[in-house]
Amino acid sequence: MQPVAPNSTLPARRRPRTLALELVDSLGDRIRDGRLAPGDKLPTEAAIMAEFEVSRTVVREAISKLQAAGMVETRHGIGTFVIGFSEGTGFRISPEQFSTLNDVIAVLELRIGLETEAAALAAVRRSPTNLQAMRQALDAVTQAVANGGDAIAPDFQFHLEIARATQNHHFADLMQTLGSMIIPRARLQPTTALSDALTEERSLYLRRVNGEHESIFDAIASQDPDAARAAMRTHLANSRERRRRAQQG
Repeated sequence: MQPVAPNSTLPARRRPRTLALELVDSLGDRIRDGRLAPGDKLPTEAAIMAEFEVSRTVVREAISKLQAAGMVETRHGIGTFVIGFSEGTGFRISPEQFSTLNDVIAVLELRIGLETEAAALAAVRRSPTNLQAMRQALDAVTQAVANGGDAIAPDFQFHLEIARATQNHHFADLMQTLGSMIIPRARLQPTTALSDALTEERSLYLRRVNGEHESIFDAIASQDPDAARAAMRTHLANSRERRRRAQQG
């Protein structure tokens, strides 16, 4: 008997549950990076459906998951509003916990433990879609640097995409809980009139960071878990040392 053919069309279509999780990721990112602040009203179901090209069922499932995560609340007859994170939501690191060098280094130590293994798993499990998302994030970093920006948002997105590529949602969930505040930047504040030298220093710093990102990406793309683990550890250890040197300067 001939094999049934309908499944041959399935890879091109994503299941509603997958779409809902992708929508949760997208809306969750906007909440975490401040594009949707506490008190803001979410767009209407119709607007979300149009923007993300998903069904009403997908939107409602995503909203339900955001409610369960304590990120939004629905007020019947009014709409759905962002409430952010409450103290009882679970593990989180507040902005006040980044106030000292020791605080920043402590978070980097946490990231070394978390992200080195995430990179290794991503190298084994990543899909072409995961690689494409990482590449887009790195291209956005390059563009932000070229435009004179700090590239923090796409930098965080790159690390988040690696967590997603583990195919273990706990890695991505924890990264999203930490948010873009975990991305450190050396404080290259002007202390002299040599602004050209300062600009060159900042440019060199960002080029080094981007080079480390590319090494991580290459190892994951090559499906080499040991190299991915080593590249991520090197990157985060270097970030820790850069913060120490910046503080001493």
